[in-house]
Amino acid sequence: MSSQQQGNDVEKNIEIWKVKKLIKRLESARGNGTSMISLIIPPKDQISRAAKMLAEEYGTASNIKSRVNRLSVLSAITSTQQRLKLYNKVPPNGLVVYCGEIITSEGKERKINIDFEPFKPINTSLYLCDNKFHTEALSELLESDSKFGFIIMDGNGALFGTLSGNTREILQRLSVDLPKKHGRGGQSALRFARLREEKRHNYVRKIAELAVQNYITNDKVNVAGLVLAGSADFKNDLNQSDLFDGRLQSKVIKVVDVSYGGENGFNQAIELSGETLSNVKFIQEKKLISKYFEEISQDTGKICYGVEDTLKAMELGAAETLIVFENLDVTRYQLKTSTGDEVIVNATKAQEINNRELFQDKETGAEMEVIESTTFIEWLAESYKDYGATLEFVSDRSGEGNQFVKGFGGIGALLRYKVNFEQLADYSDDDEFYDESEDERPEAPSASVLTARPVDHEGGSVTESQAPAKDLFETPAPSLMKLLRGSSKLRDMFTQTILVTEMN
Repeated sequence: MSSQQQGNDVEKNIEIWKVKKLIKRLESARGNGTSMISLIIPPKDQISRAAKMLAEEYGTASNIKSRVNRLSVLSAITSTQQRLKLYNKVPPNGLVVYCGEIITSEGKERKINIDFEPFKPINTSLYLCDNKFHTEALSELLESDSKFGFIIMDGNGALFGTLSGNTREILQRLSVDLPKKHGRGGQSALRFARLREEKRHNYVRKIAELAVQNYITNDKVNVAGLVLAGSADFKNDLNQSDLFDGRLQSKVIKVVDVSYGGENGFNQAIELSGETLSNVKFIQEKKLISKYFEEISQDTGKICYGVEDTLKAMELGAAETLIVFENLDVTRYQLKTSTGDEVIVNATKAQEINNRELFQDKETGAEMEVIESTTFIEWLAESYKDYGATLEFVSDRSGEGNQFVKGFGGIGALLRYKVNFEQLADYSDDDEFYDESEDERPEAPSASVLTARPVDHEGGSVTESQAPAKDLFETPAPSLMKLLRGSSKLRDMFTQTILVTEMN
C-alpha cells in the first residue's frame, strides 16, 4: 500500500470518528417543542427544491398557536434557509444540515447550526421538525465505510459493480453467447467440445482483463474486498485461473452461488455476503492489535502505552502508528500558573475528582486557571501529522480490542525504534528537582597542576602544546554542564578531581 493511499485511509478513519462523535452529541441534544430541524439533501438533488420546501414550511409554521414554539420553529427554519444560501449546488456526497435551539445541562437555551458534506454519498432525503435531531441516516453511513467489488458471471454474461455502505454502483455489463453442451457432431464431437472449451477459456480471460480495468487504478487495488458470484462454475474457474491478476486474487473475500445473473444476481450476492462485508473492518482492527501484542511477546521494546509514554514517543519522533480507543475518556487541559507559564495536563474524569493536585500551582498551592479544555482524542486527531505518525482508531468489540482498552488504557503506539522510557523518566525527575544554586562550582587552582599533552605516533609527547588544567575546569562546556546538572554522582566526581589536583 502506497503512503498516499495509507494517508487517505487515515484521513477517512478520522472523518468517520468525527461523524461518530457528532452523532453522539446530536443524539443527546433535546429542545423545546418542535424547534429542531434535521435536513438531508441527497447528491444530484437541487438546492432550489429544498429552499422552496422550507419557504412552504415557514408559512405553515406561522399558524402554530404557541407563541414560544412558533418563534423557535420560525427561527430554526430561517437559520436553515441561511445555511442553504451558502451553497450554489448540492455537494457530490450530499448535504446534511442540523439547526435549532437545544437545552444545555444548565437549563439554558443555546442555538446550534451545523452543515457539512458527508465523507461518502448519503442516499437519503429527509426533512423533520422535532424535539430532537434525527441521525439515523448518518449512522447508516458508518455501518460499512469501505468499497467492495462484485463480479457476477454466468453463461449469458457478466456484471461488474461496487458497494459502499448503502450506495450500489454498476460499473460495466457484458453479454456473451457461449456454445452449450450437446451430443451432436458424430466424428466432430471432440472438435466441437474443444471449440466450446476454447470459447469458455477466452471468456474467462476477457473477464480477468476487465476486472483489472475496473478494480485497479494506478497499479493499486481500489476496493477493500472482492466478491465473486455466479450460477455456474465460471466464478471458480476465474478464481483459480492464472489469468486472474494476483493483486485481485488476494482481495477475494467470498465466493457465492446465486440463482440469477445480471442486476438481480448482484442484489442476491450483496445479501448473501452481508455478514462477511461487515466483518472486514473488524478483521483489520484485530490484525493491528495482534501486531501490537506480538511486539510485546517478542520483547522488542518497540511499543508504548499510556498517555504519558505515548506523548514522549511522539515528541521523540519515534511513534509510527498511534492506536487509540475511539471512546477514550481523557481531557486535555491548558492551564496557567500564577507566574503566567502555561501547563498542559491530560486527565481522566476519575483523576479530575480524586487527584486535584494536578490542577494546583506547585508554588502557591492555588488552583491554576483553565485557559482551554478539549478532549485528548480531538487534539490528537488534529496534531498527529506534526509528529510524523499515523492514527488508527479501534473499538472494544473484539477480544483483542477489549484487552487493549482494559489492559493498556486504550492508548498506545507502535514505535520506529526502541525507547527506554524509564531512563527518560529518571532524567525528567532530576530536572524537576534541579536547583539553580547547584551551578556554583568550586574554583580550579590557579597553578597549572595538570597538563594535557597530545601524544605523537612514536610514543613521545609534544611539550609545546601544553594546556593547563585550569582551562579544562574553569569553563565547562554546555553539554558537560547539562550532564553535571543531571547527575549528582558525576558532580561529586568532578569536585573530587579538582580537590586532588590542589593537594598534589
